[in-house]
Amino acid sequence: MAKRKEENFFSPENAKRPRQEELEDFDKDGDEDECTVSFTNGTSTLTAAEVGIIESIQLKNFMCHSMLGPFKFGSNVNFVVGNNGSGKSAVLTALIVGLGGKAIATNRGSSLKGFVKDGQSSADISITLRNRGDDAFKANVYGDSIVVQQHISMDGSRSYKLKSETGNVVSTRKEELIAILDHFNIQVDNPVSVLTQEMSKQFLQSKNEGDKYKFFMKATQLEQMKEDYSYIMETKERTKEQINQGEERLTELKRQCLEKEERFQSIAGLSTMKTNLEYLKHEMAWAVVNEIEKQLNAIRDNIEIGEERAARLDRKMEEQQVRLNDAEKKYKDIQDKLEKISEETNARAPECMALKADVTAKKRAYNEAEVLYNRSLNEYKALKKDDEQLCKRIEELKSTDQSLEPERLERQKKISWLKERVKALQDQENSVNQEIEQFQQAIEKDKEEYTRIKREELDVKDALNYNQRQLKELKDSKTDRLKRFGPHVPALLEAIDDAYRRGHFTYKPVGPLGACIHLRDPELALAIESCLKGLLQAYCCHNHADERVLQALMKQFYLPGTSRPQIIVSEFRNEMYDVRHRAAYHPDFPTVLTALEIDNAVVANSLIDMRSIETVLLIKSNSVARAVMQSQKPPKNCREAFTADGDQVFAGRYYSSENTRPKFLSKDVDSEISELENEAENKKAQILNLQQHSSALEKDIKCNEELLKRCQVHYKELKVKK
Repeated sequence: MAKRKEENFFSPENAKRPRQEELEDFDKDGDEDECTVSFTNGTSTLTAAEVGIIESIQLKNFMCHSMLGPFKFGSNVNFVVGNNGSGKSAVLTALIVGLGGKAIATNRGSSLKGFVKDGQSSADISITLRNRGDDAFKANVYGDSIVVQQHISMDGSRSYKLKSETGNVVSTRKEELIAILDHFNIQVDNPVSVLTQEMSKQFLQSKNEGDKYKFFMKATQLEQMKEDYSYIMETKERTKEQINQGEERLTELKRQCLEKEERFQSIAGLSTMKTNLEYLKHEMAWAVVNEIEKQLNAIRDNIEIGEERAARLDRKMEEQQVRLNDAEKKYKDIQDKLEKISEETNARAPECMALKADVTAKKRAYNEAEVLYNRSLNEYKALKKDDEQLCKRIEELKSTDQSLEPERLERQKKISWLKERVKALQDQENSVNQEIEQFQQAIEKDKEEYTRIKREELDVKDALNYNQRQLKELKDSKTDRLKRFGPHVPALLEAIDDAYRRGHFTYKPVGPLGACIHLRDPELALAIESCLKGLLQAYCCHNHADERVLQALMKQFYLPGTSRPQIIVSEFRNEMYDVRHRAAYHPDFPTVLTALEIDNAVVANSLIDMRSIETVLLIKSNSVARAVMQSQKPPKNCREAFTADGDQVFAGRYYSSENTRPKFLSKDVDSEISELENEAENKKAQILNLQQHSSALEKDIKCNEELLKRCQVHYKELKVKK
């Protein structure tokens, strides 16, 4: 309990109205079991007290009682009687413990957990104290009664709840309970206030006057006052010593103060200089502020312009996003239709080939029939014209004199002969004309075939040149792997090392990035190359100053107009980004980030910034990739996926790769060289066959052109004869 002040015992203002509570019990064996409880400093009267009276007490799972009470007490003396074990001592013990007393003060145990009934986890004590009249404690808060509830746990801990008359919890702090007990002058650890059975036996059985004096000192708290007085005297002595030391130091400080004042007088002008310095500092600060405000105004203007531009771009982006969504939807519909058409096309391919052959044959027959029809039509028109001339001539001859009959007959014979001659010439002309058309068609067809062969030959030559360049780069990379990223890369890296040694770089640039990464699964090389593309040849710089130095070095090795490697400017860090919260995850397929071994955090961070490799899945099978990304909802945070063939798969789109093999990340260089050499040989043989075919076509064209000229000359001769 808190220490009591001396006036608590003797001041009449603190004396409460008299009240006594006595608990007595007569057991069967005649043993004394009587306890007297008194919470007053005066004598008992019949006048009812207004504060500090115990109105009721209730116990739950306390000692050996499951539920005891509530006991309601009168305003004056109360007697509690009953058989042994009925709870008389439990009530007194609960009063001591419930009002904050220690377990050892009850002489019933050394720990609070001993008061919890066996088999239960906790015990509860509820004590109601009267709080009326002028001496009431916080009457506006608690009302006419203060309920003290204590909860004791099995582990020996306890908690308090101080409630008002209406049941509202006012406080749970023990300090509040101590303040209430001090206000009511209730001293649960004072044997004069609470006299337990053991304490009364000890007091009555003791014959030593010293023990009784100690009991008196404890009951009247004179012992506590004596200890407090001793402590105060010790504190007083220490304070005197500190004052004496302070006086000595004060003398020294006064002397130092005088010295400082003399020194201050000697440098009186320093104050003016300090004042001027402070003024100049303020002026400089305001000048800096004005300059910064000008810069801030310019920045604000730029920000406003940027925000307006960003708003326009956002609106435009939203419009484009809507168009993109519509386009993606249309593309998906077209893709589905295309897949169905492709399936139907594959199913009908044999039928289509047969129909094509049939169409080709019928077209050939149609062309022949058309040629024959045109020839016959021309012959018919010529004969009709001849017939008209002959009929006209016959009519003229009929109108002449009959004496010319012999001559007419002779002329008829000549006409018949001429008709036969004309018909023969007409047949020859038609035959020659047909041959001319056939030769012309053959020449045109051969020229088209010749053009196609030449175009195919050029394509094969370009592919051969590309293969030969790749073959050269691969052979060079056997001795220096860096040459796979370009023939100038080793020399450029040497120049970078030399410039770094000379201090031209803040941090040495890192690159090419493809040389700084390693594959965990070689089968995913083409997929990763299709994803990273030009980033494999890129370089990283710490700042723009390093970038400018690297650009100057690149100009020495890359001619104007040729493509240069990309330069990524990003602050170098020693640790890789933590992307766990935004990375894609699939139990069966890795992302580009997890499929690579990257020792340099700068390389990993650059690829994350530029390509978001933590969100790109790698799925070897094309069909499985379509199923994961398009047939169902894509995995969380997954933007796209790449297949082992290098195809790019989105949720609504699919793009096939143009490349068939990796260029930078393949580890089996010998097999690639062998494959490229075989491809080069095949292309050379293909070029030779195409050249032979084109030579044969040239000969056919020349031969047909000569035959065509002969037919045309013969056709002109026939025209003259007609």
